[in-house]
Amino acid sequence: MKKLAALALLLSTAAQAHVTLETTSAASGSYYKAVLKVGHGCAGSPTTGISVELPEGAQLARPMPKAGWQVQVSKSAVKPFDNHGSVVKEDVSRISWTGGNLPGDFYDEFVFQTRIAAQPGKLYFKVTQQCAQGSNNWVEIPADGQDAHSLKFPAAVLQVTEPGQAHQH
Repeated sequence: MKKLAALALLLSTAAQAHVTLETTSAASGSYYKAVLKVGHGCAGSPTTGISVELPEGAQLARPMPKAGWQVQVSKSAVKPFDNHGSVVKEDVSRISWTGGNLPGDFYDEFVFQTRIAAQPGKLYFKVTQQCAQGSNNWVEIPADGQDAHSLKFPAAVLQVTEPGQAHQH
């Protein structure tokens, strides 16, 4: 029984070692509140910046301001799409929070909202974690058939479901 408890603790610690999404699924066509969970710094060095690249299929992103951090939104040209009667030709491609100081032994969250326009499947959000000394680039996407747990720096993943399906945490 003790071995089982120790294994569960080890696995839960390993799962928190990456930058992940709090809610791991969203329905296609819905608005999604993305909460990026940052559980540690870079080899003990405090986190000073977080940037997330929005994949194709995540539209109209809006970051939540964060006390003590500056937020910046970068836009890029996109395949035109309709937003309530307006044609969008340029959309948010990156959100960055900078200038903060999250000690390596602390946890925090970085939040944004986006519309999920992707078809059912997986959407990968690539995250760069800048630290006072060094950085972690959570950008690896598993190959077909590869287990994401085998990656050293996996991108945060969202499972897009059919419209109307329940979300999972």
